[in-house]
Amino acid sequence: MPEELKPDICVIGGGSGGLTVAAAAAAFGVPVVLVEGGKMGGDCLNYGCVPSKALLAAGKTAATMRHAETFGIESVEPNVDFPGVIEHVRSVIAAIAPNDSVERFTAMGVRVIQEYGRFLDRETLAAGDFVIKPRRFVIATGSSPFVPPIPGLGEVPYFTNETIFENEKRPDHLIVIGGGPIGMEMAQAHRRLGSKVAVIEGQRALGKDDPELTALVLDRLRGEGISIHEEAKVAGVSRGEGSGFIVRYETEGGEAEVTGSHILVATGRKPNLDRLDLGKAGVKHDKKGIKVNRALLTSNRKIYAIGDVAGGLQFTHVAGYHGALVVQSILFRVPGKENRDIIPWVTYTDPELAHVGLDENAARKRHRIIRVLRWPYAENDRAQAERKTDGMVKLITDRKGRILGADIVGAGAGEMINIFALAVAKKMKVSDLRAFVPPYPTMTEMTKRAATSFSAPLARKPVVRRLIAFLRSFG
Repeated sequence: MPEELKPDICVIGGGSGGLTVAAAAAAFGVPVVLVEGGKMGGDCLNYGCVPSKALLAAGKTAATMRHAETFGIESVEPNVDFPGVIEHVRSVIAAIAPNDSVERFTAMGVRVIQEYGRFLDRETLAAGDFVIKPRRFVIATGSSPFVPPIPGLGEVPYFTNETIFENEKRPDHLIVIGGGPIGMEMAQAHRRLGSKVAVIEGQRALGKDDPELTALVLDRLRGEGISIHEEAKVAGVSRGEGSGFIVRYETEGGEAEVTGSHILVATGRKPNLDRLDLGKAGVKHDKKGIKVNRALLTSNRKIYAIGDVAGGLQFTHVAGYHGALVVQSILFRVPGKENRDIIPWVTYTDPELAHVGLDENAARKRHRIIRVLRWPYAENDRAQAERKTDGMVKLITDRKGRILGADIVGAGAGEMINIFALAVAKKMKVSDLRAFVPPYPTMTEMTKRAATSFSAPLARKPVVRRLIAFLRSFG
């Protein structure tokens, strides 16, 4: 007979969102069961954010060695120990893993069941030898790599983000199918570690970001030797001579092909729904994910869905944000509503590409009259000192100066976007940013310079000049 559990909350999925809910509930003494059949920490720790940034860090170190002459230091071609690089990646995962471990959450008071769960009905979940009937469910099962039905792809080996960090042999020539953030980050990391790299993207590379800023990123990647084919539909994959593979693609100019030693498929994500038997729970869903309202409630009012599986923005910090909203709703009976306008995102290429709020086109549609403020990295003293002058801060405001959104391309963009994320969330004006004093010399000075440029036209207005002249008459 299965053991029956009746906690207040049953969380399905041990990634960022699920762990946020479980930890918060346990902290307040609320009985909670966490069901996870895979690895604790989810995709981010094991296959995504953490290993990719570790690999990017290794690639950045190699690139710095190649261009040290900029600082009067002899440049050298690095001797890349690729198995050593992968061991570095594994060691970073291992260092972080205890924070997300079964042992840690058990010590918090969370009942952890290391099994996959499936619904038996609208109120019951089966997981291994347990039947769970909580007051509320939170589905946080995340997403997995989407592999498109490309002819021939199923007959050849290929990597996804779930397998590429297991590879200890440096690819001679890596073909990346997909030019989104994952594809471009992995392309640059492998190129800097000594691989030839080609990227094939069916639409515009880094297409979710401002094209004015992505152009700088793509120019840099092409300058490093990465071949990027945009508006190119993959037509088929086949084996080539020896151990190589051929990827055929179609463009307006006709059909072409690229030959490589390894293939990485980075064509987006799909929600993890297959094991859940959502129909038995009365939970509406489609191929994009579970249908939720702004409070993250599903069609079954006992069940919430958060993170990637909820079909919205697919970022680790979004899952954590969702988890906090659900905790607020379940524990304190204060309904939280998702606001996607305040969510920042970053692509960790070099240069980095960061965004929050409305982009220029969306702002014009919603507000009609806007101001676009720009400040170049080349005008920043710290950027000059570090020879990181390629970049721009682009700030979008309404006509009264309220900050609607921001895009940054350049070194440290992922850190600098935080101040604009706060500004958008709090509906701040550029005048609010004029009130803070950044230390000198820092890159963050650019955020203030961009904001204060809003007032620059005032200096040219005759009425303002006459007012100043009048005030000067008093001594």
